[in-house]
Amino acid sequence: MGKYRKFQEDKLGWPWVVAVGIVKPVLLATTKHQWEGGEKIPESGGAVIALNHVSEIDPFTAAHIVWDYGRRPSYLGKASLFKGALGKYLRAAGQIPVDRKAGASAFDEAVKAVNAGSIVVVYVEGSITKDPNGWPMRGKSGAARIALATGAPVYPVGQWGAQDLLPAYSVKPHLIGRKMIQMKIGDPVDLKDLEVQEHTSAVVNQATDRIMKAIVGLVADIREEEPPSELFDPKKAGVNETGNPDKKRNTK
Repeated sequence: MGKYRKFQEDKLGWPWVVAVGIVKPVLLATTKHQWEGGEKIPESGGAVIALNHVSEIDPFTAAHIVWDYGRRPSYLGKASLFKGALGKYLRAAGQIPVDRKAGASAFDEAVKAVNAGSIVVVYVEGSITKDPNGWPMRGKSGAARIALATGAPVYPVGQWGAQDLLPAYSVKPHLIGRKMIQMKIGDPVDLKDLEVQEHTSAVVNQATDRIMKAIVGLVADIREEEPPSELFDPKKAGVNETGNPDKKRNTK
C-alpha cells in the first residue's frame, strides 16, 4: 500500500480541515479501503487522475485516496455552485468553477489548474458507467486533451466497490456493513509520442484509448475477471444518461 503522506500544517487550509473532519469519519464508518499504487501520486506539481465511474459517491472515495497520499484533489464544477458562502468555501478548497455562459470551458479551466500545479480528477467516461456488468464504458476525450495540452502525467486508476455503498443511479445507500472500496493506481500513461504531434481528433482518440485501456486493465486486476473485448458504447446501445432506454432515439 505504501506509506501515507501528510500535509504540512501551513499547506492544509481551513476548508480541508472542515471537509476531512466531516467526510472522512463518515467514509471510515461506512467503508473499508484497499489502496494500491497510491505512492505513485506525485508529491508536487500538476497531474491528471483518470478514473472509471461506478457511483455518485466516487468523488468522495477518490478524494480519500488522493488525500491519503498528501495531495488535495480538484474537481470541475458548474459556476452556479460558486456563489455565496458555498462558493467561497469551494474556491478556498481549490475547486474549479466553469462558467459556460461566459464562454469558459471545462477543458480550459482544467488546463489552467494543472499548469498551476493542481491534481485534477477526471472521470473519463463522463458519467457513471452504463455497462450492465459495471465495466468501464467508452471514454470521452477530456483527460487525454488535458494531458496533451499540458504535458502533465495522467495516472490511470481502476476502482471497484463504491457501487456497493451507493448503487449506480440510486439515491438510497446501503449502510448495513462496511463496504470494501478498492483502488489501484497505475503508472502514468505514455503519451510522449502523441504530445509532439498536432492534436488532431485521431491523436486525441488514440490517447483516450490508451488511458481507457490502462484503466480497464486495472479494474480487471481488482475484479480478477476478464474484461469485455469491446467497451460498452451507450450511443450504440441507445441508453440515456441514467442508463435507461433513450426514448428519443428509439422513437426515430
